[in-house]
Amino acid sequence: MKKMMVTALSVVLAFSLAACGTKPSAPSEQSGGGAAGGDQPKEVTLKVGATAVPHAEILNFVKPKLKEQGVNLEVKEFTDYVQPNVQVSEKRLDANFFQHTPYLEQQNKDKGFNLVKVTGVHIEPFGAYSQKIKKADELKDGATIAIPNDPSNGGRALAPLAKNNLIKLKDGVGVNGTVKDIVENKKNLKFKELEAAMLCRAYWAKSTLR
Repeated sequence: MKKMMVTALSVVLAFSLAACGTKPSAPSEQSGGGAAGGDQPKEVTLKVGATAVPHAEILNFVKPKLKEQGVNLEVKEFTDYVQPNVQVSEKRLDANFFQHTPYLEQQNKDKGFNLVKVTGVHIEPFGAYSQKIKKADELKDGATIAIPNDPSNGGRALAPLAKNNLIKLKDGVGVNGTVKDIVENKKNLKFKELEAAMLCRAYWAKSTLR
């Protein structure tokens, strides 16, 4: 499984370079192992932005393998979902690794970016987490639930709540639903919309999720 992940990411990162319209940093000579004709193999530096978990962890895991293939991978970690796309757009990064396609499309629309998806890699499943309850039916009336404040991820958070009959959304909104699309809320649940990268911090602060 790990070998497959390394191979997949090697391909993904190589193509991300061209897709984002940027060029790798100036290549430098690697030591040892001269090629035919006395030429030294060149090393390419690839700068990729990522959120810490799991994306930066995955990139750092494949870094040694990419090094063997002549790619010097530089991983820049972010704690927000805004700067990774901004910095690729401004060509300060060659690529980023943190988002799904609906989020990218929304960012292109809202911010005027011209970024493209190269290929799918993975996507984390969306779930509900609590330090106080174990089942959805234990959720008390008036409980507060934190969800991402961007349209694509906010809708993904509301969808499982609707599936568990905690709320009802307008017909047809699917994962594009927002809190304004809630047409039934029998438990009078309250929603706190936060930047997606801040959800874990809010969860552990014990003051947002109940």
